[in-house]
This record gives sequence, structure tokens and C-alpha cells, in this order.
Amino acid sequence: MRGKRMLVALVAVLTLMAATFIRVTDPPFLTAVRELTFDSYQQLFPREYHPGPVRIVDIDEASLKKYGQWPWPRTRLAELTHALNEMGAAVIAYDIVFAEPDRTSPGLVLQNLSADNLSDLESFKSELAKLPDHDVVFAQSLEESPSVVAFAVLTHAGGRLPISRSGFAFGGENPASFLAPFASTLPSLDMFQTAASGSGGISLSEDEKGGVVRRAPLIFTDGTKLYPSLGVEALRVAQGASGVLVKSTGASGEAATGNSAVTELKIGSFVVPTTAKGEVWVHYDTDRKDRYVPVIDVLDKTKRDLITPLIEGQIVFVGTSAAGLLDLRTTPLGEVVPGVSVHAQMIEQILSEDFLTRPDWADGAEALATLAIGLIVILALPAVGSIGTAVMGAVIAASLVGGSLMAYLKNGLLFDPVFPSLAVLFVFVAETTLLYIMTEREKRFVRQAFGQYLSPHLVNQLEEAPEQLVLGGEMRDMTILFMDVRGFTPISEQLTPTELVSFLNTLLSPLSDIIQHEEGTIDKYIGDSIMAFWNAPLAIKAHASHACRAALDMLKKVDELNESDAFGFKARGLKTQSVHIGIGLNTGEACVGNMGSSRRFNYSVIGDAVNISSRIESSCKAVGAELLISDATRRAAPEFAYLEAGEIPLKGKSEPVRLFALVGDESYRHTEGFRLLSKAHAAMVSAMRDGNAAEAALHLEACRKAATGRQSPFYEVFAAAIAELAEHQMLSGSVPEEGYLPLGAAEQEPATPMIDQT
Repeated sequence: MRGKRMLVALVAVLTLMAATFIRVTDPPFLTAVRELTFDSYQQLFPREYHPGPVRIVDIDEASLKKYGQWPWPRTRLAELTHALNEMGAAVIAYDIVFAEPDRTSPGLVLQNLSADNLSDLESFKSELAKLPDHDVVFAQSLEESPSVVAFAVLTHAGGRLPISRSGFAFGGENPASFLAPFASTLPSLDMFQTAASGSGGISLSEDEKGGVVRRAPLIFTDGTKLYPSLGVEALRVAQGASGVLVKSTGASGEAATGNSAVTELKIGSFVVPTTAKGEVWVHYDTDRKDRYVPVIDVLDKTKRDLITPLIEGQIVFVGTSAAGLLDLRTTPLGEVVPGVSVHAQMIEQILSEDFLTRPDWADGAEALATLAIGLIVILALPAVGSIGTAVMGAVIAASLVGGSLMAYLKNGLLFDPVFPSLAVLFVFVAETTLLYIMTEREKRFVRQAFGQYLSPHLVNQLEEAPEQLVLGGEMRDMTILFMDVRGFTPISEQLTPTELVSFLNTLLSPLSDIIQHEEGTIDKYIGDSIMAFWNAPLAIKAHASHACRAALDMLKKVDELNESDAFGFKARGLKTQSVHIGIGLNTGEACVGNMGSSRRFNYSVIGDAVNISSRIESSCKAVGAELLISDATRRAAPEFAYLEAGEIPLKGKSEPVRLFALVGDESYRHTEGFRLLSKAHAAMVSAMRDGNAAEAALHLEACRKAATGRQSPFYEVFAAAIAELAEHQMLSGSVPEEGYLPLGAAEQEPATPMIDQT
């Protein structure tokens, strides 16, 4: 018992160590599960919306319908910029990259004109040249307004670096030395970057598989310099700040842990806690219409008085919600929103200081919680039992979830309750499963080792009392059966290994079912053979009769399989078209029990009765009978139809064993056909004993007339024996002094039917 407890504790500790190791290494699948947990928190309790100085000017479907497809002429954007500036916007941040010149600018239009297009080309060019360049007009509007243009981060080289208008200072390690650098960027045209008050990156951090935007980068780096995101730059320009302060590990108040990380950003008067990569967890609210003002309304002068209060003093992001422009992102709330909404909501939470943070010590705390709670479960199980431990584990898991949710609601802290709870479950399952395995292993062993060849009743008894499975045996009167496939070697030569296995399964499965149906026990399968016995381990009345009935049913089943071509021999055109078996039965005393070693043993039977049964089965071919039984079996089950077949000598036995062909059941035994056959057969056997070949031949013909089709081979062998007897009489002129030679006088290979010496 102590050893069992120690083994259970060891397995539980190993399970806990494995769980703790997984938590420490934090593989991607675990990160994904953790973030789904945090997503569920936001879905249940999204950030409370407080109308703040953040607005989205939306290039929506209605605006595109009025002003035409995108891209619009830059003069339209200049008009929009002037309008927003006149309305008093604190900053105008374009969530759009203006990387190419305006194709509708007069200069570019002139380059594409030719005489084929216009009849008076020169006059038209002269008038067109007087018009201002659209990009210049837009740049002037940016210069006259507090504005920010965008750049996009690229994953491949070949782009250009943006022009940084923001200064960066840092406390602690320089983030440019440890943050992952971008390959290149796609910035707006230099004239726009120079004219605008700032330039910021619009790329967002998306989950690689789910495409969910949970965090937004605040800074980018090329490995040397730092660049702000669009939101950071908009907030800086709106406050009139000259730069951004980045705080990293190693700064005052921050421990140098050896793992370089960004801890917070200071943008003007706002401090923003960050992840180690300089990102901020976006605390989402639902995507409300209150944030949006369509461009069509901003440019409608008739609505100026209505729109101005919505823009004045606001941090304005210009972006698009039009589906055709493909700037759509998925949030943890399950919403698909315009990318500009993510930037706007990020600034909203900064302004309201409503952050989501995951402390840098959260991973370590969760690993320690996993270890501590697991140890509690390990110690509790032997003390309070499985049910008590399950209740305790459920309470702990509920406490973890409740505590994590409370930390989220009160302080915006993100702690994972799922993995420590699952670790508790894994440890508990490991302990209880092993206890169950060790407690029930004897039952399972009985079921696995004996279920295929013992009666269900006995299996149930042994499951309840497995201590009965000890080495040793007992002597019982039993009936033993051996079955073998005739001509198995030629069959196997025509089949592939896979086909051979399929053939044996098709044959042996129904035959085994018949044996068990007649309350027999399958001892073993020996290649193409079956060994079975009756009257053990449970006592069976008339066990010889059960065995005889099973043997007859097995022959019928083989006939059915052949008729339906279950083996597929006929369909494949094999030389062997049908299968035949030989069965031997003997009844006698044998030793039955569990035999083997203390670690591996089988329930089997041994003794002379078994050997005799095997010899009887091997004599079937020589006799020409499919089913032979011993005289002992015949006496034990006299109700069946038998025909005498001869004798076989056995080494160490003074008397040979008398054999009978079992040719039918009780109903056949009482038919007129069998009565005639039995009478003629007895007369033939008597004549052979007397050495009268001529008389035996006459009775043989009577037997052939009364015999059924399957008994023909039996009488062909007798015909050969009678012919041999007649030849002997012709050559010697007398009856052999020793009578007719016994069947298989050579003990190992019986060859012909044998009759007792007279």
C-alpha cells in the first residue's frame, strides 16, 4: 500500500513538473489560450465609453458616392484639412499613406496629353499649366494645420525611411538596441512629411493566426533610430510637445533583469505603460457611431455650425470605414472595425488613463501559482480522498478565475487563471487515474487476458476476486478439441501475408464464436489451428455433448463460408476453391489451471487426454473423415451419429485408441438413411476384421449408396484399405496373422483406416 501511494505521488509530482515547465517555456499555444481568456474579459466587460477629445473623420460609403472613388484629388484633401483646421481641430492625423504623387495634378496630366487627344493641344496645355499642383496645395494645407501623416512598416527591404519630426529621449537601455527593427517602410511623400507637424506609423500588431488586434505598437525602430506610431505622434502634436520619453529596464526605478524591455512611454503629460516590445494593450469599447463624422458632413458648409462642436479641440483621425478600401481589423470583442478605430480607441484610453497591463512579473507569478496549487492537490488527495480533493480543486480554480477577473475590473491587470486551473486538473486526473489503474489493474488484466476465451460469467468472477489467479491447477474430466485447416500450405502459397491474415480471421472468428456459444473455452490459436476444451474453469454438464455439437456446427459454418465465397478464392480464381478442416475430440482426465511464471501465465490444460486429442485430429486426413472422436467421447455423448473409423497406437500405451467418425447430430442418428448406413458400415468393418476382402467390398458398395456426399472421402480410404487387404490375400493366399494393420502403425504419421486384430 505504501509503495502504491509513493508511486501515485511520484507520478503526480512529475505531472506537476511538466505543467510548470510548460508554463515557464510558454509555448505559442499557451499564449493563444491566455489571450483568448483576456478577450473574453473584454467581451464581458468592455471599456466604458466616455466621450473624449477624439474623433474619426470617416471616408465612408456616402462620401465616396458623393466625391467619387478613391483616391480623391489632393485638392479635396486640402479642402478637408482646411475645414478641420478652421473648426479648431487639435491635430489632424491621416491614417493614410500618401506614397505617390496625385495622378490628377495638372503636371502629371500634361505629361500624358498628346495631339491625338486634343485638337488645340498647345492652348489647352497653356491653360492647364496655370493651375496649381494638387500635391503642393495639400502640402500647404498640412503646413498651415497641426497635422500628422503616416508611414507603413514593410516586412521586406527596398522601401524608404520616414522623416522623424519627433525627438526621443530614453531612460535606461536604448530601445533601438533591443527592439526588433523593421525591414523598411513605405512613407508619405517627403513634401508631406516636411510640411506636416509629424509622421507616425500606422502598422498594428495582429495575432498571426486569428488576425485579432490586441496590442498596438507605440514606437518603431530601424535598429538605430526610434519612430513614433500615428497615435503617439498625434498626441504629441496635440499637446505641442517636442518629443517622447521612453523608459526601459535599467532606468531609475526599473530593475535590470537581463531581459531588455520597454516599460512605459511619456508623451507630453501622459504616461503610458507598455509591453516589453513597446506596445500597449488596447482596452476596447464597442465601435460606436458617436466617434465618427463623415467627410461629406465636414465639407458641407451648411452643416458647419453643427459639425464644428464635434471637431473643435479634438484629436482627429482621418480614415475610412468603406469596405472596398480594405482597412478592416478584428478586435477581441469580435467586431470588425476600421483600422482608424484602433488608433482612436488607443488614444481614448490614454487620455482617460484606462489601461490594460500585464506586469512583467505575471509569468513568474502564474508559474509559481501552478506549482503551489499543484502541491496542495498532491498533499490533499491521500488526506481527504478523491471527492474532497476534487471539491478543493474546484474551489481553488474558482478563486483563481474570480481573482483574475477582479484584478481586471479594478486595476486593468491581466492575469491568466486558466493554466494554473488546468494544471490542478491535470495533477488531480493523473493521481486519480493512476489510483484507479492500480486498484483496477487486476480486473483489467483478467478482462484482457481471459475475456477472449473464458465465459463472461467466469470473467466477472475473476474480476471480483483476481487473487484466484495463482499458479497451479486441478485434475478434471474434460473434453478437448483440436481443429486444423487441411492443405494450409498450398493455400498460404497463393496468398500475400495480408490476405493470409484476412483469411485466417474470416475462418477462425466464426468458429471461435461457435465454441464459446457451446460453453467451450478457447485455449490457444496455433497458426491455422484452434485448441479448445470443455468443463473448465466452470463445470459443464454433458461437456462431451457440447463439444460434439460445436464440432458439427463448425463443419456447417465452413460449408457456409465456402458456399458464399467468404474467402474470395473463387472470385480471385485461385487454384484452391474451398477450405476444409479436420477436427479431433477426446474426453478424459487432464490438468487445467494457470500455467507459466508469476509474471506471465495462461489458463490452459495439459495431460494425456490433450495429446490423444491432437493425435486424433492429425488422423482425420488419413481416415478421410472431417471429424474424429475417441471412444471415450462416444461413450460420454452416445446420442450422436457415429461410424467406426479404426484405431491409433500411442507411445507408452499398451492399448490403441479406438476412433469414430462423428457424422451427425441426434436427429440424423434416428433417420432411416443413417440406420442403413450404420448397418452396412458395421458389416464392412466386421468383414475387414475377419480378413474377408470380398465380403467387405460388397458391404462397401452398400455404404457408398447410403452415404451422403461429404462421407465419400471416408469410404474412398476404406476402399483402398480393402483393396490392399485383397492384394495381400492374393499374394499370400491367407489372412494376415496379425489381422489388418492398425491405422498409422507408425505412430507419428497415421496413413490408413485401422481395424482391431481378431
